[in-house]
Amino acid sequence: MGRLAIGAAILVVVLAVAFLMRRRRPEAPPRDVYPVPRQLDRADFPRPDTPWLVALFSSTVCESCRGLPAKVHALESEAVATCEIEASERGDLHRRYQISAIPMTLVADPDGVVRRAFVGSFTSTDLWAAVADARAPGSTPEPSIGELD
Repeated sequence: MGRLAIGAAILVVVLAVAFLMRRRRPEAPPRDVYPVPRQLDRADFPRPDTPWLVALFSSTVCESCRGLPAKVHALESEAVATCEIEASERGDLHRRYQISAIPMTLVADPDGVVRRAFVGSFTSTDLWAAVADARAPGSTPEPSIGELD
């Protein structure tokens, strides 16, 4: 009977220590539901020598993607290269940048650093404002549009 009591006491102590250790573990860091790439290799995209890139990752089966290529391509200029990366045609780039949600639109600077992003559909106004503010911070009334956390 004495051994059983000692065993039970040890078991209670072990369970109490385990419970306390579980409570002390820090929470996992927050994770984006759909992670946005933070860096692009500009050589993977058209006109890598332009100062800015607006890249739309899309798919032909994506209903939310309809109409977005026109909004993106409207920004094409000497200073802004635009492109659509459709999944069935350029799955290699979707895999390389681990695109897990479409549509995903990225605004990258000359070094390929992603300065703004949209996961999901967007308005032309929001996209224009995000690109304008990335190019000239503080130039729009809503500087946080498309901002990365």
